Amino acid sequence: MNNRPIVGIVAGTMELDAISWHSAGESSLIALTEVSGCNPVIIPALGNNLNLNDVLDDLDGLFLSGGATNIHPKNYSGKLYRDKDLYDRKRDSTSIPLIKLAIEKDIPIFAICRGFQELNVALGGSLYSYLHEEPGKFDHRRDRTKSIEYQTIPSHNINIHEDGLVNKILNKKNIKVNSLHGQGINKLGEGLKIEAVAEDSTIEAISYTKSNIWSLGVQWHPELSIDHDLYSRELFKAYGAACKIKKKKNK
Repeated sequence: MNNRPIVGIVAGTMELDAISWHSAGESSLIALTEVSGCNPVIIPALGNNLNLNDVLDDLDGLFLSGGATNIHPKNYSGKLYRDKDLYDRKRDSTSIPLIKLAIEKDIPIFAICRGFQELNVALGGSLYSYLHEEPGKFDHRRDRTKSIEYQTIPSHNINIHEDGLVNKILNKKNIKVNSLHGQGINKLGEGLKIEAVAEDSTIEAISYTKSNIWSLGVQWHPELSIDHDLYSRELFKAYGAACKIKKKKNK
């Protein structure tokens, strides 16, 4: 019998040779497999064409990864981005309702970067379309002139709130994290709690507090640092432990 929890990871979509492809980043799949101790399965971004209730009934966790696209502003009454090609409406239509259902079913949620923003939007929050243009904000975007190895080097500090889940997992008041995002949380979604902020007050981590569900969203990319960063590994280990508990309850 398989004792490893099953975690669903929502696919991102891309068009190639007139075909729509659904995929997930290998770094997330490896982190879930090797550090969390889970078996990840990719959920196609088919929105209403999926029976999302049935999908979640087979899962012990929901994972929302980062991606190269932005959440369409129609999901949070925001302004259109200048580059209108950087949307993934199919993922939006899948991940946002899945988050709401996962919360109803007490399924552990770990959300990273775009997923972090999806968690906020799903619960009624909003985003800054261009975070670096907001007064007093740093430029949190990736430097595309550099290699991916350089881009994932920790670039700024975050301050961790003492009474939150991140502090409980890491037992740290501050750590340094990487930064590869152009958007950020503006209005916080209902039931969400701020777990950590950057030095420019940008929200960097959130959790859901209206139930006992294990939920965590982080704006940085811990999945890119599991080989050399203890704190990244600890976050994935904690998520895996929560999924194992959920699996036992599902038996």
